[in-house]
Amino acid sequence: MVLKRLIHNFAPPGKWIVPVIIALAIFSGLFLYLIHISNAPSYLSDNPQTCVNCHIMTPQYATWSHSSHKSVTNCNDCHVPHNNVFNKYFFKAKDGMRHATIFTLRAEPQVIFIKEAGKEVVHKNCIRCHQSLIYDAKIAGYSSDFNHLRQDRKCWDCHRETPHGRVNSLSSAPNARVPLPESPVPDWMKRRNTKK
Repeated sequence: MVLKRLIHNFAPPGKWIVPVIIALAIFSGLFLYLIHISNAPSYLSDNPQTCVNCHIMTPQYATWSHSSHKSVTNCNDCHVPHNNVFNKYFFKAKDGMRHATIFTLRAEPQVIFIKEAGKEVVHKNCIRCHQSLIYDAKIAGYSSDFNHLRQDRKCWDCHRETPHGRVNSLSSAPNARVPLPESPVPDWMKRRNTKK
């Protein structure tokens, strides 16, 4: 009864039902096509190749893929919080929307700098993975040799080129071979364009 009343209140008048259904179908199709063309499902994974969906990340991917970190980590291991699954995907969504907006508006900078929120996440993840190097089991605490370093500065103040080497701009890794994203153009459209 309540559902019937709800449908009746939101249903368009009789002569508008077909145009509304057509409009909804068009918008739904465009939305699904946008998800397909942007390769949106790939962003739910931890696959590092997702990062090169945007060409601006090519130097970062190329330098990471030649670093010692490649065998033990992926991009999300360092750049996404790991305190709980909700925070992880919230951070990915927030950061991803910012990246997508900048890339869509063609406002990406020549030189990429990490934001403050990202710096804090990366620093915590450095400590999380390398805790055995800075934690002294004998005193059941952080070694006095490293404690002041943990508090006063970030890990990359000393380890500047880990794991990305010297990445300064789009031209810093000119001959980088990275996996290119698949073309979102359907095969039938490719065939049609090559016949001309």
